[in-house]
Amino acid sequence: MKRSLTLTDVLVTVVISIVFGLIYKLWSPLYYAVKPIGLHIDQLIYGMWFIAATVAFLIIRKPGVAFLAEIAAASGEFLAGSEFGLEALLYGAMQGLFAEIIFALFMYKRYSLFVTCLAAFGSGLASIIMDSYKGYIGDLALWNLTLFVGARLIGTILIAGVGAYYLVKALEETKVTTILRTNRQEHYDALDK
Repeated sequence: MKRSLTLTDVLVTVVISIVFGLIYKLWSPLYYAVKPIGLHIDQLIYGMWFIAATVAFLIIRKPGVAFLAEIAAASGEFLAGSEFGLEALLYGAMQGLFAEIIFALFMYKRYSLFVTCLAAFGSGLASIIMDSYKGYIGDLALWNLTLFVGARLIGTILIAGVGAYYLVKALEETKVTTILRTNRQEHYDALDK
């Protein structure tokens, strides 16, 4: 398999990401609706903002896709009028970079649920680092910070890890990904490694 990105790879990644960027924008009202519940329930659904990287990588399976996908998704969210402004782009770059690092550690050859969840975890960790840089989570009491971080990482693994994995697995079964690569049994089986 050719490892460098083709124009088709880039365009498909951007299209996937723009769709997720719009979903990110539509996700914000849900995020803010559950926020008043407390106990950081909002952090359990925060993982939606990282799903573009994992989905795009599982579909394209080439270096640079996770990073490109998160930047493009953050750009789509920004262009759709994100309340986070340009900050969304910085978050997107960091989240994509951390997911990309995880896929690189596995030499871009593992597409398993475990690796997908690790990449999602990486994106979640990047967002926590960015939040700590902004300073507002540093003011939380230890028990509250633990609850915040735990809820975000659990939600991230469930949405951007498990959710992305099974979404792409469903797409593989429908054979919709055959336009990007041949849908041989070994590609489908690679999702189980």
